[in-house]
Amino acid sequence: MQKGKINVQSENIFPIIKKFLYSDHEIFLRELVSNAVDATQKMKTLSSVGEFKGELGDLSVEIRLDKTAKTLSISDKGIGMTAEEVDKFINQIAFSSAEEWVEKYKNQSETNAIIGHFGLGFYSSFMVASQVEIFSKSYKKNQKGVHWTCDGSPEYVLEEKPKGTRGTEVVLHIAEDSEEFLEESRILGLLKKYCKFLPVPIVFGTEKETTKEKDEKGEEKDVTIEKPRVINNTKPAWTQKPSDLNPEDYNGFYRELYPMTFEEPLFNIHLNVDYPFALTGILYFPRVKQNFEVQRDKIQLYCNQVFVTDSVEGIVPDFLTLLHGVIDSPDIPLNVSRSFLQSDSNVKKISGHITKKVADKLEELFKQNREDFEAKWDDIKIFIEYGMISDDKFKERAKSFCLLKNTEGKYFTFAEYKDHVTTNQTDKDKKVVHLYTTNKEEQHAFIESAKEKGYDVLLLDTPIDSHFINMLETELEGCSFVRVDSSVADKLINKEDEMPSKLSQEEKDKLKPEIEKQLESLNFSVVFENLSESEQPMVITQPEFMRRMKDMSALGGGMNFMGNMPDSYTLVVNSNHALIGKLVNESDAQAKETQIKQLVDLAMLAKNMLKGEKLTRFIKRSVDLI
Repeated sequence: MQKGKINVQSENIFPIIKKFLYSDHEIFLRELVSNAVDATQKMKTLSSVGEFKGELGDLSVEIRLDKTAKTLSISDKGIGMTAEEVDKFINQIAFSSAEEWVEKYKNQSETNAIIGHFGLGFYSSFMVASQVEIFSKSYKKNQKGVHWTCDGSPEYVLEEKPKGTRGTEVVLHIAEDSEEFLEESRILGLLKKYCKFLPVPIVFGTEKETTKEKDEKGEEKDVTIEKPRVINNTKPAWTQKPSDLNPEDYNGFYRELYPMTFEEPLFNIHLNVDYPFALTGILYFPRVKQNFEVQRDKIQLYCNQVFVTDSVEGIVPDFLTLLHGVIDSPDIPLNVSRSFLQSDSNVKKISGHITKKVADKLEELFKQNREDFEAKWDDIKIFIEYGMISDDKFKERAKSFCLLKNTEGKYFTFAEYKDHVTTNQTDKDKKVVHLYTTNKEEQHAFIESAKEKGYDVLLLDTPIDSHFINMLETELEGCSFVRVDSSVADKLINKEDEMPSKLSQEEKDKLKPEIEKQLESLNFSVVFENLSESEQPMVITQPEFMRRMKDMSALGGGMNFMGNMPDSYTLVVNSNHALIGKLVNESDAQAKETQIKQLVDLAMLAKNMLKGEKLTRFIKRSVDLI
């Protein structure tokens, strides 16, 4: 028997482990099962290269729970350890790393600095256990079993103890403040979370299966049998060759990842890189909803098939977090803080490579089958727009396959659309004006007025289009974007000098306060414009710049104070319309007021702003006038 004392110069390591990692204390199970899998994989390797000649037998890792004894056990049939190896790997190497860890973190509160970064994964067991035992037997010939035990103090005991089979069993005596880990549902949940795709079968308890057998008389009867409950898929799709998988395999794996998702993904990208870093995985393009924020946290990060996190900001570019799927790389540090991840050179290279692969896939789909790409566009456009706004490298690639869709449902690349509208939509300053709508129904009257002048109108109706338009105006030379309701059709594209007015300035000045009197909101300004006689007598518009800044502020990224500002509108009065001329000459004050109210309300109705009592009064007045 060997007794000893751990040489930790600072203070007792175990309370510090518990203090620093309490928020992540469930990862103890991931660490212990991962160790067991590593030992098993090493056993397979030794057998495959001929260093082990015996039978491998059942290589599953078994987790057992004993609520009565208050123990949780993790056992494997891997390479095992000799007494010398236990002393070296458990007592010496790990605790020398422990001292380094204590010195580095004892005065900090960085709860994400997980101890596995220093090779201390085994000691995460002391976060939930008051005592830990190790029973181990090496695969090497003529080795005896060993038993190591420690109660969380610096003292340990290491002694010989018979063990029938090779491998290691770790027994945790669960502490009183961690008895949640004696619940079967809790352990099963953790195993499914962290160990769902480990390469070695993970067995937890048994499951019952009913089958039919014939008795001595040849009659069938139901027989219930119990078999080990394997909780993991040892060969998930991302570990296989793309050539060995078909579309149903990919969709089946998607359903395995997201069993509560009923929509099929649009398409996927299979990552398989071995140089200059190792990276595998499958990324799926979901149908991105308008409220794209709810799509996040759907990419699962693995390290050698061990689940790490589903919060991958800092590991992949922000816009790619809208994708779903799996990334697996041993070159991404498993147990470090987010700030470390964001500065890690391998992580940056991996992030850049994933962006490139996504751009490659989208460009390939566009070139190979544009019709199919257009059919998917409405479901992926917010993803591509977000990528172009937030990632310069992706933006440069996406310029060739990003599409613009007009209100007729036709699709154009940037270059194609410029050719489509240059002739008719170039203003007097030689800028090509791109007209757009954010809501076909609400802005229908403005769209129709623009079309009557031969203009084309784009449909830009995602939550981030204000940001997207700003980006396009800086990227596309000699163009501007104007929403169709930002002015009357005659003024959307200024092609020539203003036409003459049928009203004198004196007549305008006299009529203006009478119109303002009928506007109950202080957020309206009244302006007279010399428009075509065919234009409406009064139209309500919203200034493009202020409205766009307010939209950006509401989503974030704009000037925040603008988000609280009320909307401002302009009531444009067509000084050349016959009805406006009639108002100027109307001598009956009551009739004049009624006509002004009617024209103002018609303008508000076209803007979908006439509601409640105002709408009721308008309807009654209209009936009376008829």
